[in-house]
Amino acid sequence: MASGIRKRVVPGFGLSLGLTLAYTGVMVLIPMASLVFQSSSLGWSEFWAAVTDPRILASYRVSFVCSFVAACINAVFGLLLAWVLVRYRFPGRRILDGLIELPFALPTAVAGISLTALYSNKGFLGKPLEDIGIKVAYTQVGIIIALTFIGLPFIVRAVQPVLEEMDSCYEEAALILGASRTRVFFTVILPEILPAALTGFGLAFGRGLGEYGSVIFIAGNMPYKTEIAPLLIMTKLEQFNYDEATAVALVMLVASFAVMFLVNCVQSRKLRYLGHD
Repeated sequence: MASGIRKRVVPGFGLSLGLTLAYTGVMVLIPMASLVFQSSSLGWSEFWAAVTDPRILASYRVSFVCSFVAACINAVFGLLLAWVLVRYRFPGRRILDGLIELPFALPTAVAGISLTALYSNKGFLGKPLEDIGIKVAYTQVGIIIALTFIGLPFIVRAVQPVLEEMDSCYEEAALILGASRTRVFFTVILPEILPAALTGFGLAFGRGLGEYGSVIFIAGNMPYKTEIAPLLIMTKLEQFNYDEATAVALVMLVASFAVMFLVNCVQSRKLRYLGHD
């Protein structure tokens, strides 16, 4: 009887599933398929020449390297921030917790302008850094800072619920048995939060690959140095070179899909593990 009630909690499964698939097709599948269709107008040799142009390859390298480094930074400090928000109580905690969402709500162009003003050679942070020989704005360091800013919420929000559900009795038991705090972290805490941390890492990395607004102002957009792939896509579109723009976009789509696929694999493995327990 209970199983029958559970099956009828959401009535009209066929209609709901049909609307879900239709909405997903219109909003996700059709736009993505249009990239493949538009790119197919190029011959294989033209497509390969478009996506392996030296300037394009340099932009891939900038986008992938900077996104990866930013995601690694967020994996460390995002985990630390999530730990502080969950395990400690202090004045202003709720305000700090709310500020985590700011990169989601803030227009990316506003973030880019703010970071550029802050880290330029006359900025509040940029000037003292440049005085000691560290140039941030218009370098790959600036790109990494921008991508770190927009990617931080993914790590924190992925790890935070797992930490909230963890029972601290296992940590206390390990400490009572004589384990050091370092050993407790690597043997008790880290295995529990690692799938969530990897999920957040993948989401931050994928977001960084496609980020545009917060990067173009602080990057300086110098070819072969600080030019990102999304900017070249926009440049080709402005030049009405739609075929090459979609070819480059298709490469970025495949890369982003690969990242999201790995994220889903991690999530599925975690669910199977929990189900097995």
